[in-house]
Amino acid sequence: MKRKGNKGNVSYAKWGYIFILPFFAAFLIFQMIPLVSTIYYSFFEYYRSGLTIVGPNPVGLANYKALFQSDFLKYMGNTLILWIVGFVPQIIVSLVLAAWFTDLRLRIRGKQFFKVVIYMPNLIMASAFAMLFFALFSDNGPVNSFLVTAGILHTPFRFLSTVWGSRGLVCLMNFLMWFGNTTILLMAAVMGINPSLFEAAELDGCSHLQIFFKITLPMIRPILVYVLITSMLGGLQMFDVPQILTNGKGTPNRMTTTIIMYLNNHLASKNYGMAGAISVILFIICAILCIGVYFSMNGEAEGRGKKKRGGAKA
Repeated sequence: MKRKGNKGNVSYAKWGYIFILPFFAAFLIFQMIPLVSTIYYSFFEYYRSGLTIVGPNPVGLANYKALFQSDFLKYMGNTLILWIVGFVPQIIVSLVLAAWFTDLRLRIRGKQFFKVVIYMPNLIMASAFAMLFFALFSDNGPVNSFLVTAGILHTPFRFLSTVWGSRGLVCLMNFLMWFGNTTILLMAAVMGINPSLFEAAELDGCSHLQIFFKITLPMIRPILVYVLITSMLGGLQMFDVPQILTNGKGTPNRMTTTIIMYLNNHLASKNYGMAGAISVILFIICAILCIGVYFSMNGEAEGRGKKKRGGAKA
């Protein structure tokens, strides 16, 4: 925008650039430079051997080749399993709760109280949550004591020593920590739908399920895409809960070791070359999955829109 004065034209565009300069400076320093540095060092042999620093020596794709010859794919499978098993019940429960809390016909009392309660686990630090579960589900913890006293089990169940016992605890913690946040987001999306659509559907004799699947779900698709993408990114970067719960060992038999735990092991041993290779592959995987989810879900919506417009023209 320009303002004409006695001395000619004065441009105020520079102030816009000045206001956005701090963001781009922070992005360049704290994100772009580390990203480029990570990609650069992934092609180098760069690690510590005792007190000696080896490298950086260029090795090409040797780090990536060594990575796929290791247990990288196993840890990727662990990460995906932990995310899927925790996310599926999370999105189902969140959708059901969002539909219930926003349905005026149900007249649920104490909605605000329930909203606060379901969101509270999200405010607890993951480390504290993991320590709590470690104490509750240990061999001599309160849960095993109750199960044995009630006669449900004859001997304590070793949750942290079995594959699906430890995986189940990690998935349960992720579910409890995040389903409240997802519910709030979905409730906001449902409340943004025009109420006249629900009223028209009721007058047409639609059932609750028909309204939910034909109106609610299609209308909140953008928020569902956002929830799915952010959950996927968070799931692939899962670290704190399994790290603390298993003391960084991924027990039993490294079946709860995630990609970030594997990356952390290389960083702890100062193997920057391998750590960089893991980071680059994880970045590529996240980008591919997010782009795929975004275009697949939005592509379906655009396809339906074109069909409707075509039917209307016919």
